[in-house]
Amino acid sequence: MAKSKGFTDEEKGAMRERAAELKAGAGQGESAVLAKIDQMQGPDRAKARRVHAIVMASAPDLSPRLWYGMPAYSKDGKVLCFFQDAHKFKTRYATVGFSDKANLDQGGMWPVAFALKTLTPSEESQIAALVKRAVA
Repeated sequence: MAKSKGFTDEEKGAMRERAAELKAGAGQGESAVLAKIDQMQGPDRAKARRVHAIVMASAPDLSPRLWYGMPAYSKDGKVLCFFQDAHKFKTRYATVGFSDKANLDQGGMWPVAFALKTLTPSEESQIAALVKRAVA
């Protein structure tokens, strides 16, 4: 088994962003999320804008915030869902994910992260349904 070389530069960057977010405290919100989305590259920026709109329309009680430098949405201070652009960790696709605080439990196993290569009306509908279920 190969020895781990520790955290990647991207992971270290995410941890630095999280530390800055904690330091900023309650000062972050929708404007910080929208600014982070505006910094994303091409297709992921468009996906993130659409996911943001879907989340806010599906669960208007969620609070937008940054979480490890990613747009995230929380309830009672607990992150329920987030958007990770592909560039963040040099992956081949963006991700819509849900934390363990999301109410997605279904049987003994269920998905909590979804690859997002395209964003058609079908995917938009699925995201909206998941967000609604997550906050229920």
